[in-house]
Amino acid sequence: MQLKILGIRRSRHSVKFTHYLLESEKKDSEKLIGKSVEWKSSSGRKIKGKIASPHGARGNLRVIMEKGLPGQAVSTFVEVK
Repeated sequence: MQLKILGIRRSRHSVKFTHYLLESEKKDSEKLIGKSVEWKSSSGRKIKGKIASPHGARGNLRVIMEKGLPGQAVSTFVEVK
């Protein structure tokens, strides 16, 4: 299953550089909490993360990734393991 990265988690005064938001359907989001995800770059580098919690009423998810996920990863897909 693939989920789209929507953007980085941030607020007015701070940015969490390892927290990202994923787009998911509302019916699937509760089942995916705790699962691991993996993002692949075009050069073959893999960055892993874990789905932490739901976000908002639409069923989006928060994911905590390893440090080093580039900004170009936004609007690309991660693979749920």
